Amino acid sequence: MRQALLLVAVTGFVAAIAAACARRSPGVAAADSVPAPQVSATPSVSLERQPCFGTCPVYTVTIDGSGAVRFEGRRFVADTGVFISAIPPARVDSLLAELEAAGYFGFADRYTPGAPVCEHAATDLPTVITEVHLRDRAKRIEHYYGCAGAPAILDSLERRIDAVGGVARWLGRER
Repeated sequence: MRQALLLVAVTGFVAAIAAACARRSPGVAAADSVPAPQVSATPSVSLERQPCFGTCPVYTVTIDGSGAVRFEGRRFVADTGVFISAIPPARVDSLLAELEAAGYFGFADRYTPGAPVCEHAATDLPTVITEVHLRDRAKRIEHYYGCAGAPAILDSLERRIDAVGGVARWLGRER
């Protein structure tokens, strides 16, 4: 009897852990849980770096067409909290032109485990979510770094957004 109770308790515990992991796996979301980006009259670019299993920086940077940059550092960054800066609007225009020329609006919405373009995925890596608003278009891409099917240029564009936004100063890499 005692062994049967122990077996039931362990089975229930394992099922609870499995359910929690299924809900919280990096880069995995139900198809209806990802909000569609709304078209905005103001051009903007945002990038959110989500946690990994280690010490990956967790932050969001948003750059609007006027050159306003908003950085929100959450974890594993030199500066946590919200910081505001500005860049010349011409740099924003250049970034938006670069994203458009690279085919950003034609990429898949998701490069995450379970997506058709992501048959093979490594574990414990971060997800990067980018969102771009340009004229009458809006695009949001979830990019799990363990997804082998993501185009290589996407990682380059993500790093470019970071560079234009000047996030290195808040990450502690420019000091």
